[in-house]
Amino acid sequence: METFQESMYQLIVETSTNLPKDVRRAVKKAKQSESAGTRAAMSLGTITNNIQMADENISPICQDTGLPTFKIKTPVGVNQIKIKEAIYNAIAQATKDTKLRPNSVDSLTGKNSGDNLGGGTPVIKFDQWENDYIDVRLILKGGGCENKNIQYSLPCELDGLGRAGRDLDGIRKCILHSVYQAQGQGCSAGFIGVGIGGDRSSGYDLAKEQLFRSVEDVNPHEDLRKLEEYIMDNANKLGIGTMGFGGETTLLGCKVGVMNRIPASFFVSVAYNCWAFRRLGVKVNPETGDIQEWLYQDGEKVEFANEAENEVAASKEESNVVTLTAPITEEQIRELKVGDVVRIDGRMYTGRDAIHKYLTDHDAPVDLNGQVIYHCGPVMAKDEEGNWTVKAAGPTTSIREEPYQGDIMKKFGIRAVIGKGGMGPKTLAALQEHGGVYLNAIGGAAQYYADCIKKVDGVDLTEFGIPEAMWHLNVEGFTAVVTMDSHGNSLHADVDKSSLEKLAQFKEPVFK
Repeated sequence: METFQESMYQLIVETSTNLPKDVRRAVKKAKQSESAGTRAAMSLGTITNNIQMADENISPICQDTGLPTFKIKTPVGVNQIKIKEAIYNAIAQATKDTKLRPNSVDSLTGKNSGDNLGGGTPVIKFDQWENDYIDVRLILKGGGCENKNIQYSLPCELDGLGRAGRDLDGIRKCILHSVYQAQGQGCSAGFIGVGIGGDRSSGYDLAKEQLFRSVEDVNPHEDLRKLEEYIMDNANKLGIGTMGFGGETTLLGCKVGVMNRIPASFFVSVAYNCWAFRRLGVKVNPETGDIQEWLYQDGEKVEFANEAENEVAASKEESNVVTLTAPITEEQIRELKVGDVVRIDGRMYTGRDAIHKYLTDHDAPVDLNGQVIYHCGPVMAKDEEGNWTVKAAGPTTSIREEPYQGDIMKKFGIRAVIGKGGMGPKTLAALQEHGGVYLNAIGGAAQYYADCIKKVDGVDLTEFGIPEAMWHLNVEGFTAVVTMDSHGNSLHADVDKSSLEKLAQFKEPVFK
């Protein structure tokens, strides 16, 4: 079991830090489809740079290492209780070593366990089989993409598509709608797993199970093969693009599975996964605990090093780049417009769900007038001298803060908010009234942004846990794109409207 535990530790670290070969090839194909100098090309340049940095640094690709989910097949007679114990120990060690962010939170008290262990975490699902080895597969699916999962009960009415009936065309409409509703909030371009049938829970299990397939496999079920190909051919015509900035690639993979259902229910369940598709597997010797073979590692491993930096540099040259250092004035903010590239130097503060809720009812622990708030839950490490360093620091999905953001900006004088996926009409109105701006960073680019953080100057409200605390960060060259400005303009609203109009072209039946 000691050797098996080490094998599980290796699987966790590799899954968190080293993107699989099939996913790398899908990202490369997307990058080649975009025109140089566009926001989509810049985003993919940052993404590919981040993939390479995570690989080299052996650090998390994305700061949100999600809720680890294991699917395990064991020969008859293998002790599954001991396997669970070894995985728990490996998870706790990987968290301590900052390969995973502490993500397990008590649902009633909000207290973070600190080691990713707790009721229901990690998720471990067993099957027995008659092969002579243990098959262990792991997926790290972050909260941003998990929140864009969606389930449809047919028949139903869908925006832009009309009625979806209990047939293959109805299923087709649901899948297209699932891509539309995700927009850039799930860190597009993404992957989807689709489960047809089952009940509420088994349908979602089937959908997530599809994410364990290879990106490049071919569905043996003829109707599902045609459906997967249709979705891949047409979902990218919605124009949502990488990070929801618009562009040629919105979807990188679609896998569909089917199971029986009861006559009264017809569910289509969609599991959305971001571009940082962290899924690996191993074959393990049940006698020794050693890894015999790594899965999802067939074919070429794409290296991205230099081309990523060149694309980011080219995109900056094509854009209006504005450097801001806090405290920022209202006049500086009013000069910015959607599409501008902003470089942040100096101080910024992190703030996620717990911080926003706290600031609604309390004074801020620091003076936030003219300051920058970053929607980020970083992976942090403390050295022997007690100093904090940032191991991963990409943006979290901003829309969760929509109920609070505008009020907090006006209450404390905050001028800029950084996150991903955009925000809604309440925040947009507050930006216009108060003189604020929303900056979209590249979701999942946790190494790219961690490299911009030169020093941790302090931290407040650590009682909320590391991801939810307010970290004081000193940054240099932190780049993001203005997607909501102080003049009432929102790129996110524009892309949503445009993609909804394009969605309507797929209303008519396709499958007879």
